[in-house]
Amino acid sequence: MSEPKTKPTGADVRSFLNGVADAQQREDAFRILELMREITGESARMWGPTIVGFGTYHYVYASGHEGDSCLTGFSPRKGALVIYFNAGLEERFAAELARLGKVKTSKSCLYIKKLADVDVNVLGKMIRANVAYLANRAAPSQPVRAKAD
Repeated sequence: MSEPKTKPTGADVRSFLNGVADAQQREDAFRILELMREITGESARMWGPTIVGFGTYHYVYASGHEGDSCLTGFSPRKGALVIYFNAGLEERFAAELARLGKVKTSKSCLYIKKLADVDVNVLGKMIRANVAYLANRAAPSQPVRAKAD
């Protein structure tokens, strides 16, 4: 079995975020950093070269494939901040997405051009709910911390 590409590294999160070229995106990334830290109660870690992640959960698919991932995370990509959820983002958060503001979605990612375009309270509730969802789905051998409301 191949080794996952996205795994925790020793890279410095703040150095990575300070290297974001666009000033507004850099400021927004630091705001998301604090929001996720507050929600999870965890310190940020780099997962691979470009994902800032918080916490860890262990997953096992029906196929038998298993691995570890961050409970929540984001990446300041060219053109948008990407917030990572897992599959079912559009189905599980349909009501919230209708109130969130100007975003794009995919199966498991939320794309935000700038935080001023969204309701940060709604975003926080979505992240908190996703962390709780993953904590409930995590493999029992791997305890997961999720800060309550």
